[in-house]
Parts: sequence; structure tokens; C-alpha cells
Amino acid sequence: MASSQQLAQLDRLERQVTTLVAAYQQVREELADAHTTIQQLQAELRDRDKQLREHQNQENIVKLANTIAGEPATATELKQRLNEYIRELDKCLAYLRE
Repeated sequence: MASSQQLAQLDRLERQVTTLVAAYQQVREELADAHTTIQQLQAELRDRDKQLREHQNQENIVKLANTIAGEPATATELKQRLNEYIRELDKCLAYLRE
């Protein structure tokens, strides 16, 4: 039969194992949360990069229109046409991605 000292030692080991398993589960949950946060931040970064490219394209269109057309009315018309072309190209690219 096991002595009371051995039983006490087994009880301590069981508590330690339980504590370690709980700590391990907590760390796993924290890691899963961190992965989720990373994915969200990466998606946000992609969105912002896309917005930045769109703004840069708009800026380039305005510069091109101002360079090509001397009159403001002609520049506006040219800008609108270029915007239409870009939207159409974006649709085509989106369709090709599917």
C-alpha cells in the first residue's frame, strides 16, 4: 500500500499537471487570438495599399490631364474618360481573377 507521503506527492503532481495543462490551453488561445489579429491587420493593410494605389492613379490621371489639355473643361472631360477606362480595366481584371 502506498504511504501517505507518496499519496501527497501524487496529489501535488496532479495539481501541477492540471496547472500546466490550464496554462498551455491559455497560451494556445492567446496564440489563436494573435493569429486572428495578424490576419485582420494583413487584410487591412491590403485594403489600404489598394486605396493608396487608387489615389495614386487618380493623381496621375489629374497630372496627365493637366499636361495634355490646356483648358480646364477639356482636362475634366479627359479625366472622366480616363476614369471610365480605368474602371472598365478594373472590371476586366476582377473578372479574370475569378
